[in-house]
Amino acid sequence: MGTQPAPLKMVFMDEGLIVRGSGSLIDGVEARRAKVIPDERGRLGEIMRADDPWFKKFGQVYFTTTYPDVVKAWHFHKIQTDHFYVIRGRIKIALYDAREDSPTFGVVNEVYLGEHCPGMLKIPPGIQHGWMCVGQTEAIILNMVSEMYDYSNPDEFRTAAHDNEIPYDWTRQDG
Repeated sequence: MGTQPAPLKMVFMDEGLIVRGSGSLIDGVEARRAKVIPDERGRLGEIMRADDPWFKKFGQVYFTTTYPDVVKAWHFHKIQTDHFYVIRGRIKIALYDAREDSPTFGVVNEVYLGEHCPGMLKIPPGIQHGWMCVGQTEAIILNMVSEMYDYSNPDEFRTAAHDNEIPYDWTRQDG
């Protein structure tokens, strides 16, 4: 690892959904607790609506899965905005503001999302991000993106998961 991880403290909270960070909430990143309505038949979870202030444009919706203890990181987009929601399991999402012109340049954020902590995370273009499955079961992540995937010219720029200059350590912190 190239850079020492920054100590993280709570920078945002919405009904128990907590974002920890090395500074403030990264400029343009938004998080919120999801609206889940339970009854005797089960649960209904509202993820995003067309009249939602986060909704700007529809590109596509897809899901991806991650096995326990696997890290899927790092990457960023130049155009696309991501909206993550975890359907099953639990993941630790890390964000790094690599945008040199941003007021939060160099800030790290971390948030846990999962079936027992339902929430939505909006990640704007230019933010390095990735996650690790920290639950005991395969995590299923839903992503509602602003752009369609362009197979001939993907808007995805990768950085190595562990050997990089991002001040974040994926290792579990026992204590």
